[in-house]
Amino acid sequence: MAIYRFRISFEDYDDVTREIDVLPKQTFLDLHRALHTATGYDPELPSSFYVSNDRWKKGTEIAYLPNESKKGRGVALMEESKMNKFIDDPHQKFYYVYNFERPLDFHVQLIKILKEEEGKSYPALFKSVGQVPKLPGAKVVPAETSNKKEDEEFDFLGETEYGINEEEDLDMLDEEEQEEGKEEGNGGYGEDY
Repeated sequence: MAIYRFRISFEDYDDVTREIDVLPKQTFLDLHRALHTATGYDPELPSSFYVSNDRWKKGTEIAYLPNESKKGRGVALMEESKMNKFIDDPHQKFYYVYNFERPLDFHVQLIKILKEEEGKSYPALFKSVGQVPKLPGAKVVPAETSNKKEDEEFDFLGETEYGINEEEDLDMLDEEEQEEGKEEGNGGYGEDY
């Protein structure tokens, strides 16, 4: 059976992406939940995928927790909408809006169609790049892969309080001075011109 690999990127944060593998028979709700497992955002907020063209223009809406007016218009529901019913193009695009009260927009693009790996469960996170932005006022649920304790502060620099590991810098400085000494033995030039 085939697998769809989607690259999901934040519209306003190009350097943050997730690649998720999904079975064609799975629903948009499966992809929605897999994305929020990968970002740590609360999946239980109204959100929608829109079938899109190459310019990210919104088309048919596929909604999760739609309001009454959308229900009245007969909007497609994520839990009832299988992925393969909405894919016409090997590079199909979807525009995704998360949390209509404080929207965050994503670009979702089919980037590969692969063979299913035996014994692997889907949807599956294939690749994660970048730190997701914190959303003001949004409840963030911890990602499943996080082993960090809640009260534990993460030291992004992992070094001294000024972000410099002085011993490593001194070692590198010594190496540079040794290199310069070798070059000086060469008439002060590292190479002949």
